[in-house]
Amino acid sequence: MGTPADLYDNLNPIFLAGFIGSPKMNFLTGKFAADEGCATLGIRSEHADVVASGGKWSGEVVHTEDLGSDNYLFVEVGSEEPVIVRQDGKLKVALGATVHLSPKPGMPHRFDKDGNPIR
Repeated sequence: MGTPADLYDNLNPIFLAGFIGSPKMNFLTGKFAADEGCATLGIRSEHADVVASGGKWSGEVVHTEDLGSDNYLFVEVGSEEPVIVRQDGKLKVALGATVHLSPKPGMPHRFDKDGNPIR
């Protein structure tokens, strides 16, 4: 229980992380999570940036949603679902383009195999 802001910031358990926020939180498993010492790695669309090079992940833009002030990129990085990244609406990226993604420091959320946050 708590305010929407409390629930958004304090993800306990993983169910809330996927339920609160729009679009839903990106959940990465397998090698993506293992590299971070967890079972599931969660990152919100606004907590990842498109960078020129050297990002943590890279992949192909398979869909975009231009909402004016925001632009959502759906990037196929090899996870179960494309990673959704929210960027400034002025950033225009063509379908099929390869982009590099970098999570903002301290923003990815780590969850154990039971869906509980790892702090």
